[in-house]
Amino acid sequence: MIHLSAAIIKKRYNEKGFTLLEVIVAISILTIGLLGVASMQVSAIKGNILAFGVTEATSWAGDQLEKLIALPYDHADLQDTDGDGASGLENASAATDDNPNPPPTHGKYKVYWNVAMDDTADGTKTVNVIVTWADHGIQKRVSIRDIIPNT
Repeated sequence: MIHLSAAIIKKRYNEKGFTLLEVIVAISILTIGLLGVASMQVSAIKGNILAFGVTEATSWAGDQLEKLIALPYDHADLQDTDGDGASGLENASAATDDNPNPPPTHGKYKVYWNVAMDDTADGTKTVNVIVTWADHGIQKRVSIRDIIPNT
């Protein structure tokens, strides 16, 4: 009888398979890992949306800056019409900037630019182009600045 009992115990230990507890632990670990990956995916998608907005706004700002650089030095769009000089280069509202009112828009993007005359003898102008847009209720902005020489 003892011999039979040892054979049964030995057979039990040699059986292949998983216990219910091992399966539950494995599924729990897998679930935690998948939730982590899903969270990273959401963060990556949000980051890509932000990067797309910044890239598009930068493109519109560069486009406007190129148009302004191509104008003659004394063109009306390159004048400091509000007289705020360098202190007004960062202004991005239709009431205080040097561009037309309302500002040019490209979908959700509004394009502003400000001009500051250099008081020195070389007579350069600093042009700052600012593009603003709203992203999920938060105001975003990109700006590009360049100096235009008096040639």
